[in-house]
Amino acid sequence: MDSPTKQISDLGSRFLRYISGCGMFVVLLCQTVRAVFRKWPKKSILLRQFYVIGNQSFLIVFMTGAFTGMVLALQSYYMLRKVEFTNMIGAIVGVSIVRELGPVLVALMLSGRVGAAIAAELGTMKVTEQIDALRVLSANPVKYLVLPRFLACVLLLPILTLMADCMGIISGYIVSVNFMNISDFYYIQNTHRYLGLWDLMSGLIKSVFFGGIIAITASYKGLNAEAGAEGVGKATTSAVVTSCVLVLAANFLLTLIM
Repeated sequence: MDSPTKQISDLGSRFLRYISGCGMFVVLLCQTVRAVFRKWPKKSILLRQFYVIGNQSFLIVFMTGAFTGMVLALQSYYMLRKVEFTNMIGAIVGVSIVRELGPVLVALMLSGRVGAAIAAELGTMKVTEQIDALRVLSANPVKYLVLPRFLACVLLLPILTLMADCMGIISGYIVSVNFMNISDFYYIQNTHRYLGLWDLMSGLIKSVFFGGIIAITASYKGLNAEAGAEGVGKATTSAVVTSCVLVLAANFLLTLIM
């Protein structure tokens, strides 16, 4: 059994590593944001990331939005039926998805798909010393590796979120009208009445922050992966978990501000 002194020493070492990691994360974020206002990567590099992050995420975003809308419509119906207020299902589905569920669920899904891919790719480059080769060639890894992925996540996540919002509202309409006999007139009217422009904009603003969180977190974990296949696996897992936690925390703070 370890002595109290060694336990305190280990705890202090973990705390120092945590503080150091937070500092490196902030430094990477500042370097990436600064690179945004300089020369952007080549169009071919950006288009490749747009394809990987945007086009290949279409199906998962489509399904996320559709099933979220259907489940939310069902749950709203069961609750509102008790007070005979089922005509408000359209408003509840629309506002809930656009303001909260759409941005958050899309970000969580992309944390698993996109974040894991970024961390695994950069982690593999790290352990195979490809990143060191870039530095030897006087190439900035942040500019050539992190920036394209950051731009793709920040620019495409609002578009994917908007698509999920539309699918959620449409699927909620289909379930409400065809399975629960809700008037299509009231569904559309109340959705239009209670769903304002600021609701839509707040959700899209959140998605911009979520995209940046996913890209920076996954890039940081990949660039700091430990040697070997096990190190890459740990970095990938840590990237997904950390991204999800940061997305949920950022959602709380942004909701509080907005």
